[in-house]
Amino acid sequence: MTEETLNTEQDSATVESVADETTTSTEESITESESQLDIGSQAEPDDAGPVPAAMLRGRVDKFGVAMGTGRRKTAVARVRISDGDGKLTINGREMTEYFPRERDQQLIRGPLKATDTLGKVDIWVRVNGGGTTGQTGAVLLGIARALQVKDPDLHSKLSEGGYLTRDGRMVERKKYGFKKARRSFQFSKR
Repeated sequence: MTEETLNTEQDSATVESVADETTTSTEESITESESQLDIGSQAEPDDAGPVPAAMLRGRVDKFGVAMGTGRRKTAVARVRISDGDGKLTINGREMTEYFPRERDQQLIRGPLKATDTLGKVDIWVRVNGGGTTGQTGAVLLGIARALQVKDPDLHSKLSEGGYLTRDGRMVERKKYGFKKARRSFQFSKR
């Protein structure tokens, strides 16, 4: 055998041994990474302490009626929920009469559908201020808060649906020298 073939055989043997070492080190790193938490994977921490209690915004009176207050824009809704057959009264009228738009009715029924309480509770609402959109948002938040107070176990379902979040957007005030909040008067060069 010549020197070139010996060198080639030694080089191939070296490459094979390096490949074997790389394979074993890769296998070791895979087993190590399996025991560790990967980015984006969901795992429960071993020493998870007690989960903090959800903030309850409302109260339950001595008769078992849950009360919650909802606000949106300038509308304020006071909601009372008690066990019943699904009657929903807003300012002394039926919901379909007070809010004739299907969109508003669906929004109000949202937290009830999310918690499977539609048709199981009676709801009494007193709402004032604002327009129909603001009042709808206020009633929605009031119902969600009253349901949470009535049964704190419903917090996760209500929170996932975004029903417990107050929409803090308000109408921007008008500024001096402007026609509206941002609308300026038409510019005249002459």
